[in-house]
Amino acid sequence: MPVSVTMPRLGESVTEGTVTRWLKQEGERVEADEPLLEVSTDKVDTEIPSPAAGVLTRIVVQEDETAEVGAELAIIGDGTEGAAAPAAVSAPAAAEPEVVEPAEEPAPVAQQPAQQPVAEAAPAAGGAEGTPVKMPALGESLTEGTVTRWLKQVGDAVEADEPLLEVSTDKVDTEIPSPVAGTLLEIKVAEDETVEVGAELAIIGIAGAAPAKAAPAPAPAPQPKAEPAPQPKAAPAPAPEPKPAPRPAPEPQPAAAAPVHAAPATTVTAPAGNGKVAEDAGYVTPLVRKLAAEHGVSLSALSGTGVGGRIRKQDVLDAAAKAAAEKQAAERLAAAPAPAAVATGVTGAPAPKAAPSPLRGQTQKLTRMRALIARRMVESLQISAQLTTVVEVDVTRVAKLRDKAKAQFLTTHGVKLSFLPFFALAAVEALRVHPVVNSSIDLEAGTITYHDAEHLGMAVDSEKGLIVPVIRNAGDLNLAGLAKRIADVADRTRNNKLSPDDIAGGTFTLTNTGSRGALFDTPIINQPQVAILGTGAVVKRAVVVNDPELGEIIAPRSMVYLALSYDHRIVDGADAARFLTTVKERLEAGHFEADLGL
Repeated sequence: MPVSVTMPRLGESVTEGTVTRWLKQEGERVEADEPLLEVSTDKVDTEIPSPAAGVLTRIVVQEDETAEVGAELAIIGDGTEGAAAPAAVSAPAAAEPEVVEPAEEPAPVAQQPAQQPVAEAAPAAGGAEGTPVKMPALGESLTEGTVTRWLKQVGDAVEADEPLLEVSTDKVDTEIPSPVAGTLLEIKVAEDETVEVGAELAIIGIAGAAPAKAAPAPAPAPQPKAEPAPQPKAAPAPAPEPKPAPRPAPEPQPAAAAPVHAAPATTVTAPAGNGKVAEDAGYVTPLVRKLAAEHGVSLSALSGTGVGGRIRKQDVLDAAAKAAAEKQAAERLAAAPAPAAVATGVTGAPAPKAAPSPLRGQTQKLTRMRALIARRMVESLQISAQLTTVVEVDVTRVAKLRDKAKAQFLTTHGVKLSFLPFFALAAVEALRVHPVVNSSIDLEAGTITYHDAEHLGMAVDSEKGLIVPVIRNAGDLNLAGLAKRIADVADRTRNNKLSPDDIAGGTFTLTNTGSRGALFDTPIINQPQVAILGTGAVVKRAVVVNDPELGEIIAPRSMVYLALSYDHRIVDGADAARFLTTVKERLEAGHFEADLGL
């Protein structure tokens, strides 16, 4: 019985989704829970699994089309239907070379060009039997991609899901797998050409029909059948022999591509010194290899920051910028006159200036994620009346406890112990005491909802932009639990492994603005929440403290600024001050020994 595949609900407030890529094509076999298609929403991209095993009989919603939650996307038939369909297709396909071609030839024969009917019949059959390989959507905001390398050539056999070609975009390099098993009949996009998402890249023929494609080349058999019609031009071998002429039609692309294969090979080895060093660097995408060659960066000397230590585009750019800065510093040092250095008392090298970013002078298309962030930030400021209150907190006791326990904490729990879990624990404890900060307002209904759980949003800086995954029921976790959950959501955010529900349902947000050295800022509220807490950098400063024995003294202390932005429509300044005071007292008391096993 056919099973309908529908658009699932991809989050609390999500009402529709866009199909970005079908992972299976019509007629293909699919297993239950096997990824069937990719769907994109305003919040996250995700894969939709097949609800049942069978054959994908019909695709209702095409790629780049948007459908509402519950709408039918495709139909999965049972195995018997799927098995019958290929048999029906293959039977006419096998009959075409013998029956269709002789029927078509007499008409073109009257026009005399005996070579054209043969050349045209083969592509026509290939187009009818072949499965198109299209440029997939390789990200939320990507509209095009560049073919960097064909891994198979025309006439090669290819298995389903076997890498067929490499594609490069401005964000990622990836291999495109073959959608079906068969023979590569035609390459439509040459290497280094850029095409839009959905464009046809190649044609894959049925595995059994592959020899039939090669067989028409020595096609004297059909010609003699047309010979009874007085056609002396068709009888000589010249008519079938030029048949290779259509073969070179697709082959100029591989032929032109051959030098392109050689070019990357030489450019990769140039910076590394030899091919072996380049291999030692692990798998590197063509775009990264090209950048390394252009900037003279040795791939074997880089430590990748990507998944599994993979070298990314940014790693090469950073290495190139660092090398340029070191070169400039050395040149300035060499050019600086020695007397001047002695006269000014300079004993070391001058501080090198930061290398300019390669983005200077460029105009790039606004990514979908960046456009979404921009729109929501402006909406947040327009919807609510926001202001920020800042307090200064002495976290010296926390710093000492952390230094004492961080080594054992890493061994026991497998994550590093930063200041952030302490701030998160103090915040969620304070939310229980001050529920107005953990609430939401509905002016149309005239209601205020005080949430009964603390679902803590954690602002994470990623390559796509600022994303806020949610730690649900954070108030039920201890220090170790918060530390592990913070590390987990941060890792999954940066590796694009979040599900739609991971970024929905937050009631309060924490943003660590001090991770890059900022003392504090005025964060913007993540709607529909009413408050967000920004934690600054922990720095040591000389502070006046009241010693029980010595009275007021100046001593070095570890200090941090906490900035609370809140919606003044529901949270008063006194409410914000009381909340921050509770957080401050909890951190300054430093009673976290039980959580740390001390």
